[in-house]
Formats: sequence, structure tokens, C-alpha cells
Amino acid sequence: MSSSDPTIGRRALLALLGALPLAACGFEPAFGPKGAASGLMGQVTFIEPRSRDAFDLVGRLQERLGRATNPRWRLGFKMTLSQEGLGITSDNVTTRYDLLGKVDWTMTDLATDKVVASGSTDSFTAYSASGTVVSTATSERDAHQRLMRILADQIVTDLIATPGFGAQP
Repeated sequence: MSSSDPTIGRRALLALLGALPLAACGFEPAFGPKGAASGLMGQVTFIEPRSRDAFDLVGRLQERLGRATNPRWRLGFKMTLSQEGLGITSDNVTTRYDLLGKVDWTMTDLATDKVVASGSTDSFTAYSASGTVVSTATSERDAHQRLMRILADQIVTDLIATPGFGAQP
């Protein structure tokens, strides 16, 4: 069966040719079977979340690393959040806020109860407060969820880049 669009065949050929240099250099996807994240997948348990933000952070971490079936590691964290007024009208009414977040994390080996890695990550997002009370509350909640996803993704990136969590023998 052939396609009437010759660009489809060219795209496939270009994709194949683009992948060849990666295969030649020993590129291995982080979440592949022998990738840098393979030592983390399904092996990390988390401290119990005690706030809605912590619950969202842990939820995203579980999306990325999987639920622990046979935990080898425990990820603990301390979160600090703040917000700053950003847009202020001539009537001195704040119409936009920056939401700032910082997470200090530690990875503990469950067998030895020793901290094997630690780090810190921070980011920010913003939301509008110029609508109704309900729309402002919704915007703020959405900003918190976005910030937790950003911070969780940064933690996972830090863990993948940390020696010792790659493919296990």
C-alpha cells in the first residue's frame, strides 16, 4: 500500500536518519530499560503528604516514577511557598500574583536509613486576581497545581542526573 503524499515517506526517512547518530553515540533514553531512571522506577516511596500542595507534588512524582512496588528509596522533602503581588492598579488593588516555591529534598536508602542524595529546587508561576472571587480562587488553585508539577519534574530530573540511581545490576 502506498501513500499519495510523498512528504510522509520523506519524513519517515528523515526521522530514521536523525536517529542514527543517536544510536551510534550510545544514546539511551532515561526511562528506557537500561536508562538513568531505571533504578528509580517503582522503587521510590514518599513521605506522607500533609497539605494539598504536598499531595499534588507526590502525585506528580508518582506519575513520573511509578508507585513503589518494592521500595528501595524514600524521598523526603520540605516545601516553602510564598506569593508576591505583581500587578497593582492605580487604586492600589493587586491584580496579579507570583507564586514562588522551593523544595529541599533528600533521598534515603531504606536498607541502611542513610541519606544518599539531596538537593533543592525552586520555581515560580503566576495567576490573575482581576476577576470574581471564585475565578481568582480557581486561578490561584491552578497556579499551585502547576507549580507542584514544575517542582516535581525538576526533582525527577535532579534524581536522574544523580549517580547511583541508574540501571541496577
